[in-house]
Amino acid sequence: MSTASRGPRPSPSELPLRAITLLYLGLMVVLPLAALGVQAAEPGRAAFWKEMTNPFAWHALKLTFATAGVMVLINAVTGTATAWVLVRYSFPGKKIMNALIDVPFAVPTVVTGLMLVALYGPTSVLGSFLSRNNLGIIYQQPGIVLALLFVTYPFVIRSVQPVLLEMDRAEEEAAATLGADDLTIFRRVTFPTLWPAILTGTALAFSRALGEFGSVVMVAGNRPLATKTGPMYIFGEIESGNRHGAMVVSVVLLACSLGILILLNRLQRREGASHGH
Repeated sequence: MSTASRGPRPSPSELPLRAITLLYLGLMVVLPLAALGVQAAEPGRAAFWKEMTNPFAWHALKLTFATAGVMVLINAVTGTATAWVLVRYSFPGKKIMNALIDVPFAVPTVVTGLMLVALYGPTSVLGSFLSRNNLGIIYQQPGIVLALLFVTYPFVIRSVQPVLLEMDRAEEEAAATLGADDLTIFRRVTFPTLWPAILTGTALAFSRALGEFGSVVMVAGNRPLATKTGPMYIFGEIESGNRHGAMVVSVVLLACSLGILILLNRLQRREGASHGH
């Protein structure tokens, strides 16, 4: 094999930098993941399955995926709509609104839960009104969805916004000239361009929601078989001494998050390759 076919030879500074990067990745990500997986599987398949199908663990997992799924559906619509408004329209306070979108990234999640309790809690004006009309949010499952919506709010917006900014509007204008209405233009012209970005944002939001603890523990009430999510179950099992049960649920949530991220990465690479051709 010729030297040219092997590619450029790495520089003297590249190899140490590459080694340090891989070592850091291994220490920070790979080794903790491997340790969790090995210890969760160590007692055997039967013990793993028994812990996962425990009624309390199983309900916590189902509730986690259900609330994350509802959050994703809402975020896909509202996040895309918000990005559309920010890109396509000009209005007073637009810059402030654009800056506020990233606030959930900066606010500690426990503070997020506290804010939601202060606004929607049973002792607040709004919360007491909702409770009187059987629309309670805090310490109920809707409160979990609300907390997840807050902490994942920027993901879809920040994924869709750059695509809208770079989009060539010539096709939309051509469709309008041919008599297509706004809904048809969005469905047939705009959405096919936006859907990979929407998918990216919702996948990241879903993965983030699977592990959310701080805000949810404040709004959910921690009631087994009612409002206890997977991360709350993990914390409770650790405190009660059931370390293996906590590890099993952790592995399930982690495997789902990693699977989503790997699938997303493959879709992005395939999309990039198709654009390259």
